[in-house]
Amino acid sequence: MDKGLLKELLQAVEENRLFSIKTEIKGKAGKTEEGLVTSLVPLEPVMDHQGRKYASVRYQEDDQGNGVLLEPVLPRERLIICGGGHVALQVAEFAAKCDFHVIVCDERPEFANEQRFPWAKQVLCAPFGECIRELKLTPFDFVVIVTRGHACDRECLRHVLAGSEPAYTGMIGSRSRVAKVLEQLREEGYDKDRIQRVCTPIGLPIGADIPAEIAISILAELITYKRKPEVTRDRICNDSDLTLDVLEYIAEDDSPKAVVTILTSQGSTPRKAGSKMTVDAQGRIRGSVGGGLGEATAIRLAKEMVGSGTYRVCRFDMNGDVAAEEGMVCGGTLKILIES
Repeated sequence: MDKGLLKELLQAVEENRLFSIKTEIKGKAGKTEEGLVTSLVPLEPVMDHQGRKYASVRYQEDDQGNGVLLEPVLPRERLIICGGGHVALQVAEFAAKCDFHVIVCDERPEFANEQRFPWAKQVLCAPFGECIRELKLTPFDFVVIVTRGHACDRECLRHVLAGSEPAYTGMIGSRSRVAKVLEQLREEGYDKDRIQRVCTPIGLPIGADIPAEIAISILAELITYKRKPEVTRDRICNDSDLTLDVLEYIAEDDSPKAVVTILTSQGSTPRKAGSKMTVDAQGRIRGSVGGGLGEATAIRLAKEMVGSGTYRVCRFDMNGDVAAEEGMVCGGTLKILIES
């Protein structure tokens, strides 16, 4: 992939500008510099019959094997955790593993430090209001308020309600404590509709009790708001398996490698269109296109291509006899692009 183009794209991501990577593929195989043409184009969401908007990977191919791939890239999905206690600790770890860009805020140095939160991309030790103002919330952000008391909760929520509305705002607390905080904010004149949209009690009702269970219920609700358009209001729903971490690695790392991209998937494949994986000459990988026999084959092919300056489009059938013999749980088919 063109490193200059990727760096331009990542800069656009930081500025919350919406683009897609357009890749024109000339035939099933050939020299990368001659057969693959990449560019950035404005993102055009896919809309369903109810007017809900999706950022979906699209791939079209003609009878000669020429294809066009559109990969939408949304701004970074930041998870801003207000509070550094036991629940925050668990939420940060689980959320980081689900590709959220985790930021932790707390005014107590013993709770707001990188040693306590190694999974966070950023830890801010300052008053909550100052943190929220500094972060400048966007419609692609998620805010979880899990502070030590209702006075801090109220301070956090005041500053969230005063700016751009994030994709999700959730606040922990008992019903009586939450009701008191929300009523105070209504009396102070904050937007009643926005207050109504605050998710509280926070998390899905799974009977959670200990901090790890509460964190799982919160993360499940976050994923619902990230992936399901019926709860995202006017926000574009992220329907792609493309992750920014892999793009950043490709853009910044200069070692020879091949890039594997899922063009299309059908059936119960573990990863969907947009998933990327890099493979170096030693077979070391970054990212994933699903694991199992299909990924192992992709790694072998990609490893052979590292440094060759070539590309190829391959199809993997995980419904056939080989898959059955290997005891593969998932079925379906994948079409992938390998480029070096």
